[in-house]
Amino acid sequence: MTQGRTHTCGELRLSDAGKTVTLAGWMENVREVGANLAFVVLRDFYGTTQIVIESEEMMQVIKPINRESTIAVTGVVRERTSKNPKLATGEIEVVPEKIEVLGRCRYNSLPFEINRSKEADENQRLKYRYLDLRNPEVKKNIILRCNVVADLRRSMTEHGFLEITTPILTSSSPEGARDYLVPARNHPGKFYALPQAPQQFKQLLMTSGFDRYFQIAPCFRDEDARADRSPGEFYQLDMEMAFASQDDVFAVLEDVLPPIFTKYGKYKTASAAPFRRISYRDAMDLYGSDKPDLRIDLELTDATEVLADCGFEPFAGQVVKAVVVPNFAKTRKFIDKLCAEAEMLSGGKAYWFRLDESGELVGGISKFVAEHKDAVVEKLGLTKGCFVALAAGKYNAAVKTAGVLRKLLGAQVEGHMDAERYEFCWIVDFPMYEIGEESGELEFCHNPFSMPQGGMQALNEKDPLDIYAYQYDLVCNGVELSSGAVRNHDPEIMIRAFELVGLGEDDVKAKFPAMYNAFCYGAPPHAGIAPGVDRMVMLLAGEDSIREVIPFPMNKNAQDLMMGAPSTVDQKQLDDVHIAIVTKD
Repeated sequence: MTQGRTHTCGELRLSDAGKTVTLAGWMENVREVGANLAFVVLRDFYGTTQIVIESEEMMQVIKPINRESTIAVTGVVRERTSKNPKLATGEIEVVPEKIEVLGRCRYNSLPFEINRSKEADENQRLKYRYLDLRNPEVKKNIILRCNVVADLRRSMTEHGFLEITTPILTSSSPEGARDYLVPARNHPGKFYALPQAPQQFKQLLMTSGFDRYFQIAPCFRDEDARADRSPGEFYQLDMEMAFASQDDVFAVLEDVLPPIFTKYGKYKTASAAPFRRISYRDAMDLYGSDKPDLRIDLELTDATEVLADCGFEPFAGQVVKAVVVPNFAKTRKFIDKLCAEAEMLSGGKAYWFRLDESGELVGGISKFVAEHKDAVVEKLGLTKGCFVALAAGKYNAAVKTAGVLRKLLGAQVEGHMDAERYEFCWIVDFPMYEIGEESGELEFCHNPFSMPQGGMQALNEKDPLDIYAYQYDLVCNGVELSSGAVRNHDPEIMIRAFELVGLGEDDVKAKFPAMYNAFCYGAPPHAGIAPGVDRMVMLLAGEDSIREVIPFPMNKNAQDLMMGAPSTVDQKQLDDVHIAIVTKD
């Protein structure tokens, strides 16, 4: 034990009374109650112990020590007169014979109170993250993360997967986000890229003859922060299986994840296998999202047939989606706030009306609905007391706004959300292609390496917008944990798939040379997925921000305030890697 420490600050019990012990930790607090009487709280990784100062000698030692200094205390354990049942060590205290300062805190005040650091400004917390992590409430999330990762590793190994690390310095490839580039000192004008994911490497492992691969993989993407996405880097449980189908991948994760969520989750109920499977189109039609929160019992209803021509101009010629809430007893103030929040989150307008207890249509746009009352009541299945939230526009816009309304109503209206559980589902049958909003041209909808359903025949004979991919997402409580796919391992099918978006064989060979060439040497069918570790732990901990479960996260602007990154470098470092900084006027 370091510093002669005989016990930790969370270890001593009443049975230890009478023993002489040595503890070491941070001096969390000092409470003086008399000339020679004080109570000191000593904290280490494992817990806290009360130290009682009862002599002038020990008082003179403790007085000049600032809080959060590290000290070693040697003394005798005794039973506390006033016990604290909230503490594991609440039945005992230590009377010191010797106090030694191991690491002095040189500041009289702290940036924030350690045990209340979660209430502090986030940038202050990140700048002084080493102090923030001293808070047991913050530290427990990192401990949770460690335990979850250890169990994931154990489970994947038990399922026959080998943990194989893949390169961090690699080549730039178009995978959907901006690369972090690293200049190559020995190759002027050329750059490595940090991997957005080990996608190509894990597929190459399959072509190399490995059957089951996994790793807790670091991924690097230069993208903006969100509550469920950390800028810069993140970690995922990356896995790939040879000679595997979509069902094989599902079976592994349906066996691995529920025990983890049941064991470590804030909620002790998690979906059992098999998880519900929902097509992408059904998810959008019923929930207005491809990551639906199935804890909410509300669904979207298509009201286009009965409301598109009701005389309300925003509905004219548009898709109209409705969310019906029975027995609605909220105020007009609540409704106005709901509509404003939905507009802010979705960018689309929200509308509403009610069928009151007398069976009359009231409020919102009810006067436009009145002429079609019977048809609307029948189509939407309305009963007295129903509230109807509405969204309109082109299909994607209408379902997006309606989906936001569904989520807000489910969370804010009592009785429509079974919150304390983990509800998993698979979203399947994603479109292979879509028309790009900016380009107006045909583009890959998701992963260009996915196998099209129907293979070459579908690519040659079907309208590209009618082709589905063996692409799937794993969703839990409205959070997308991961995307995966059955991979396109056939070079001919791969070339044809890229031809439809205007890229020829030469483009494929140039952009993905290693993978294309490897597939030409006989690749097995393979499939994989990569659940996000950070998002998983965020759900398990019941946190709203992913930064709460990352040891040293960046802030929303992709800055490490503690280390001062990104930072400037000196001219010699730039010269070594052949970089010149050009400042725009």
